[in-house]
Amino acid sequence: MALRSAPFLLLVLVAVALRESCFGASSHSLKYFYSSISEPSQGQPHFVTLGYVDGQVFVHYDSNSRRKQPRVSWMEKFGKDNPQYWDRETQISRDSEEQFRRGLETLRSRYNQSEGLHIIQWMYGCELRRDGSKGGFNQHGYDGRTFLTFDKEILTWVAPDPQAQITQRKWDAAPGKNQGWKTYLEEICIEWLEKYLSYGNETLLRRETPKVTVSSRTEVEDGMETHICQVHDFYPREIDASWTRDSEVWLQDTLHESVAPNADGTYHYWISVKIDPRERDRYRCHVEHDSLQEPLDLELKEPTDSKSNLGLIIGYVAAALVLVGVIAGILVFFKRHQDDYNAVPRRNQAI
Repeated sequence: MALRSAPFLLLVLVAVALRESCFGASSHSLKYFYSSISEPSQGQPHFVTLGYVDGQVFVHYDSNSRRKQPRVSWMEKFGKDNPQYWDRETQISRDSEEQFRRGLETLRSRYNQSEGLHIIQWMYGCELRRDGSKGGFNQHGYDGRTFLTFDKEILTWVAPDPQAQITQRKWDAAPGKNQGWKTYLEEICIEWLEKYLSYGNETLLRRETPKVTVSSRTEVEDGMETHICQVHDFYPREIDASWTRDSEVWLQDTLHESVAPNADGTYHYWISVKIDPRERDRYRCHVEHDSLQEPLDLELKEPTDSKSNLGLIIGYVAAALVLVGVIAGILVFFKRHQDDYNAVPRRNQAI
């Protein structure tokens, strides 16, 4: 079965969720992702939670280790300066693990489902944007579908179906709970994001200049040229890379992949375009990034070795299609099968 690996499933869905923050002006975010699966593969945890700062995993907990643990070196120093932090975080995660276990039982009964593979997910977090504005979200899912979404502007939960409305009425009726979530997302979460940034500033606030190269080949069938602009080793994640024609953004006949991480914490990205070789001098690969004082504009060159570039281009395109296929396949399967830090809202509510 395609979904037997809970950690892999969680990471794929996290990748989808994080895509929204790949482009645009730099911002900072703190996000948490919880996942509980009813029938994990042997040896795999049935409950996993990951914390992300600016798209980087910084804390981890699972039902096998039963201990919240750091995933970056600067969190080890944070833990030393805040000696109660790991015990408190571990207890919160253990409480959530038990509530998720009961939640799976409740929802399987509510949806009149038999034993089998089912999954609950919870995602919440906040964002501090460059212009000073703030954002926050809180969403629950069941078997790949949205179960409940918190609307912090009107202080209510939004439920898509009658089974979810049972929980909606219960949570909306809890005195002060929704206001507590609004306060957490707009104030407490931002305060903790700033604390984490202060400890991880050498990593999270650094600037790594992108390395940009352009490769190309001539299409045998029609004589058109395919050019790929590859952007390597940049940080932070946000980048604006595009093809331009006569200094205007050109979207026709273009293909791109999602921004993807490297092993060293930097990122890479590519974008291709298919053009008439007679118009080659009209096109540029345009790159903007926080590490650059001025945008980069790379000219296109006449293909010099079609065969050597062919494998590279096919490899990139194939990798992108595989990634899209995996994500799409999982989502389709789901659709079918369906204080300060002690603040009360951080603890998941019983469904």
